[in-house]
Amino acid sequence: MTYQYNDGGRSAAGFKGKAGDCVVRSICIAMNLDYKATYKLLAQANKDYGNEKSARNGLSKKVYIPFLQQHGWVWMSAPKFEGRKARCADMPKGVVIARQAHHLVAVIDGVPNDIGNPSHKMVYGYWAKV
Repeated sequence: MTYQYNDGGRSAAGFKGKAGDCVVRSICIAMNLDYKATYKLLAQANKDYGNEKSARNGLSKKVYIPFLQQHGWVWMSAPKFEGRKARCADMPKGVVIARQAHHLVAVIDGVPNDIGNPSHKMVYGYWAKV
């Protein structure tokens, strides 16, 4: 399987329409957290950083990195390959949060879990629970 549709609980929480909430979705999927509660925490962190109180239109690394670190996640470099870039399928077994161009995605056993298929996109690195 190259991709699994998963909105991280967004629709079940009553959120509608399209949003750039990949940070919230990927964290909820990877950590098995409630979407609405996690959204509120990250929206407040975004406000505390000086931005709008929202997690709908993307979040700065300076907002989500402390959240991940507080929950015991650490940054790892993407694996290196001769002649090609790392993809979601190259991620280690288990659950990680991969960083792609302007996107975060939960990857479970090499399968991206998201609302769209990002399996073709390069992975720069990933967050893992150690």
